[in-house]
Amino acid sequence: MNSIIDFQKMKKASQPISMVTCYDAWSAKILNTSDVDCILVGDSVAMVVHGEDSTINATSEMMATHVRAVRKGAPDKFIIGDMPFLSVRCGIEKAMSSVDQIMKAGANCVKIEEVDGHEEIIRHIIESGVPVMGHLGLTPQSVHQLGGYKVQGRDEQVSKEIFRKSKKLQELGAFALVLECIPLELGTIITKELKIPTIGIGAGVHTDGQVLVLQDLLGMNSQFKPHFLKTYLDGHTAFLESINLYNSEVKKRHFPTEKESYR
Repeated sequence: MNSIIDFQKMKKASQPISMVTCYDAWSAKILNTSDVDCILVGDSVAMVVHGEDSTINATSEMMATHVRAVRKGAPDKFIIGDMPFLSVRCGIEKAMSSVDQIMKAGANCVKIEEVDGHEEIIRHIIESGVPVMGHLGLTPQSVHQLGGYKVQGRDEQVSKEIFRKSKKLQELGAFALVLECIPLELGTIITKELKIPTIGIGAGVHTDGQVLVLQDLLGMNSQFKPHFLKTYLDGHTAFLESINLYNSEVKKRHFPTEKESYR
């Protein structure tokens, strides 16, 4: 299993870091046998698994449940658990309760969106022995404030703010940083300036690593086609054809056969 020290070594060696987001034991079992470096249990589980229209409905209990499932499926992988909406805005006690649940469920660290106003809590979490990964750019928990899922940092002022926040996260002791939906140029500058690894999603090729949701890279949602996404399988079609073939064989009594029957 990798550690935060290994990710630092990978950055120094210019060795790209691969991260995949998943939420359950069966897919985690596949990832456990894969070459990917780490797994993110993201609060996007609220949307992908629970059908919500944003990540805001994720709770600490929900995150702990899915972290536990992923850990059971992937005992050999480094796992990042997302801190859910408002968990770091309601005081240290609530924040540490969320951290406690997520870490005891099997995470190796927690990921926190944004930094302004979180400084004391981030520092406290790190001083408590829990590694923290930051997250800047498009921060889905702030979707209403941002006016939707839009690229961040295209204008100079916002770009400078994202850069400033990245430096602040490093100063606070974050061991890595996710950069989501920002211009390639900004992702490149931040990656070059920071000593900690950057993990991009829609942040260009020059970040220290990349992350995609498993269902997205497998093409499971044929209607979800953001600019940053590359699909490596037409999973929607493959699954649909297999399910329909099963249905057809059942209706025609071609399944089960003698082979699948007990004597």
